[in-house]
Formats: sequence, C-alpha cells, structure tokens
Amino acid sequence: MKKLYIKQKVFSLGENFTVTDEYEQPRYFVEGSFLKLPKHFLIYDENHQEIGKITKKTLALLPKFFVEVDGNEMITLKKELTFLKSRYTISAQQIEIEGNWWDMNFVVYARGKTVAEIAKKWLSWGDTYEVTVLDETMERLVLSLVIAIDRVKADEAASSSSGT
Repeated sequence: MKKLYIKQKVFSLGENFTVTDEYEQPRYFVEGSFLKLPKHFLIYDENHQEIGKITKKTLALLPKFFVEVDGNEMITLKKELTFLKSRYTISAQQIEIEGNWWDMNFVVYARGKTVAEIAKKWLSWGDTYEVTVLDETMERLVLSLVIAIDRVKADEAASSSSGT
C-alpha cells in the first residue's frame, strides 16, 4: 500500500504541482500548458520521465478529456448534454469508479478488486487529495485519473465563472 498526496499550488500561473508520498518526498510532477492549444497536462515520475498526459479536446461541442498512461489512451472523460446540472461520464479500460468522484471521495476497482481510495482533504491551502494505492501496478493509471478529474472540475469552474 502506498499513499500519495496531490497538492496544488494556489497561485501557480502554469498550473504546475507536485505529487508527494507520505514522507513529503516528491514522486511525480505535473506541468500544465499555459496559453497553448490543445490544453494539456504532462505527468512526470521522479526521474523526469513522462508517464501520463491529459489533453482537452478543442473544437468540440462539449468538453472532452483524454488520458494517456505510458503512451496508451486509457481514460476518456466527457461532458453529457443536460439542461439542469453538469454531468460527466468516465470511460476507462478495466476500471470502475464508485462514490462521489465529483467531490473527490471515491474508490477505484479493477476486475472487481479495490485498487485505490481517493479522499479530498478539506482543511488545507489549495486542493489536496490523498490517494491510497492498494495495487501499485495501477498507480500511474490511478494518479492520472485523479489529476484528470481535478482538471475537469477546474475547467467546469472556470466556464461557470465566465458565464458560459
């Protein structure tokens, strides 16, 4: 079992942040593109090797995000057409999600087995998520999923505040 903490910097222009372990040692680094299209986030391991990429599809009627892990497209998050409330669906290979992923409290399953638990920390400066990885072979996928969900939420908040 491994615990990872995703803590975003509140005033980061390029949307960069670090993922640490329970000993506050850096394990992954996330770099967001700034003023580039398509908008994307790259995830690097502690050796600065790219392990994941999150890309927002441009020129689409509704927002759609693609998540690659180790060069393979693994997850798609897309907004559904609804009139009252925003709703997103997650399509992922071999995994299922149960719980309230919009509030960042959920469990990730692979082939019926619990592989990770995600919980948002409420008393922190900036968004902080605790990711408990029970199956370390799924670590990169789980980490990429959590970051992608956070990016979807940030994109939704930005579009809501702009009135679109």
